[in-house]
Amino acid sequence: MDFSNDKPRILIVDDEPANLKVMREVLGNQYRMSFAKSGDAALTLLEKEQPKLILLDIMMPDMNGFEVCEIVKSTPALSHIPIIFVTALGDESDEFKGFELGAVDYITKPISPAIVRARVKTHLSLVQAEQLKQAHVDLVHRLGRAAEYKDTDTGEHIARMSQYSKLLALEFGMDEHQAELLRQAAPMHDVGKIGIPDAILLKPGRLTSEEFDHMKQHAVIGAQILANSSSPLLQLAHKLAIEHHEKWDGSGYPHGLKGEQISVEGRIVAIADVFDALTSKRPYKEAWSVEEALEHMQAQAGKHFDPHLINLFVNKLDAIIAIKNTYQEQD
Repeated sequence: MDFSNDKPRILIVDDEPANLKVMREVLGNQYRMSFAKSGDAALTLLEKEQPKLILLDIMMPDMNGFEVCEIVKSTPALSHIPIIFVTALGDESDEFKGFELGAVDYITKPISPAIVRARVKTHLSLVQAEQLKQAHVDLVHRLGRAAEYKDTDTGEHIARMSQYSKLLALEFGMDEHQAELLRQAAPMHDVGKIGIPDAILLKPGRLTSEEFDHMKQHAVIGAQILANSSSPLLQLAHKLAIEHHEKWDGSGYPHGLKGEQISVEGRIVAIADVFDALTSKRPYKEAWSVEEALEHMQAQAGKHFDPHLINLFVNKLDAIIAIKNTYQEQD
């Protein structure tokens, strides 16, 4: 079986054929390699195939490496490709300019073969790690979407409530990383609905007391599905699954947690989830206006919701409306 196509492809750009030959010898048969003798030729190649990494000379006629880098980083389809400058320029200002344009590393000529091999290996490992991270996040979102097939919620609901959650998290004072992790985990909050019978989940009328007790188990089921993961994303999703129906006054479920016994992430997602449910049309109800929903939720501050978070949420009315308009229901 031929595994050559599994090797990462590297694009090497240099106007000197001797330098291209040296790079071919240094990197040997570990990688698939493409070569370009000018910036224009490199950009033409990039239109046809995307390498995992670009080794780019700076001093080239017509279009120098800085200009090539700037074009690559400003092109959405190419901007993710890491660029390492390989150049005789040794001035610190040149190195700073390269990093400012988006390069990930800088190797000076004459090159050391060991350094080139090590730097290439390191940055390709980082690419692979990022791809695995993205696949992980994608699978989490798809599992969250799986629950929608058992419910009347839509993909737009998931997108909106996730964005509301991030908005409120940032307003609360979380940093960008924490808030983004919450946005990524929020779609999983209702994954336990997979375990609820359709006769209960899709019932158009009011649930009986017994049926509602069964429905409440979706929080426990979701937590069981997501339990015992080493992933910070899934650990947070587990927390959201078990806590998103807890209430500030302790009257929620499944554990009757009260006040700050509920994590701030759980309190945030509860607000985002209820707000979007109220302002969305469903087979059993018409959509409330944003104003009606916020008025109702303010009345529930200190009962259902954390009063401080409700105030923060209401203060972001313009951003809330912008999110709602961005992720509209499709007929």
